[in-house]
Amino acid sequence: MTDTILKVEHLSMKFGGLMAINDFSFEAKRGNITALIGPNGAGKTTVFNCITGFYKPTMGMITLNQKNGHSFLLERLPDFEIPKKAKVARTFQNIRLFSGLTVLENLLVAQHNALMRASGYTILGLLGLPSYKRKEKEAIELARFWLDRANLMDRADDPAGDLPYGAQRRLEIARAMCTGPELLCLDEPAAGLNPRESAVLNELLQGIRAETGTSVLLIEHDMSVVMEISDHVVVLEYGQKISDGTPDHVKNDPKVIAAYLGVEDEEVDEIEDQLDEGTI
Repeated sequence: MTDTILKVEHLSMKFGGLMAINDFSFEAKRGNITALIGPNGAGKTTVFNCITGFYKPTMGMITLNQKNGHSFLLERLPDFEIPKKAKVARTFQNIRLFSGLTVLENLLVAQHNALMRASGYTILGLLGLPSYKRKEKEAIELARFWLDRANLMDRADDPAGDLPYGAQRRLEIARAMCTGPELLCLDEPAAGLNPRESAVLNELLQGIRAETGTSVLLIEHDMSVVMEISDHVVVLEYGQKISDGTPDHVKNDPKVIAAYLGVEDEEVDEIEDQLDEGTI
């Protein structure tokens, strides 16, 4: 078993004449929280879409290594097989809950495939046979486990659409965890959260890593979240990698500072001098 769960090699994605991602490579270690950051339009979501099968890259290789030793080339799998076979789960920047279903039912929907197999695709479920009843009980127990971890147990029977915004974010993550992923991909999970909600989110993500060993890959603009919980940070600008390392390394990288300040390339040396002098 390799300690690298995800390896992206020479990834490129072209839309017509636009090269959104250009020769991008990085690795995510098993059990780590890896953050993918960069200014707006840097190509972060495009990378996520390639990893999770929404886009097929123009070029490059994306390898997912499971704990059991099996490896998958994600760019060759049909999109629906990436969560099923490779065990990659994802949340989106825009919340996509079933707002009319209860909080608990949203987590049962995530286990739909297992429940359908146990039901013999309807007949065994209708008859209420013991094998289906057993699987149904397991599904409810798993849903309740993640509701507890997300601090949502007291809202289990409420419609998901009635939850506050921050709680809906946590519910999405809990729903993704009900699929048993080895890699959890989160697209801006802290977007729109206040500082208290961000702190609760950080606690949930660190708990997921500590309790389950699930590897987390996230896109995030909230640097307080990134710097607090990430083990590894990769920085994109205009579809190319400009920095890769620990949060402290990336935070002090002149190229990263320049990218976020929006300065020209020739001003990077000036920023390096200011860093050396301690004036920024």
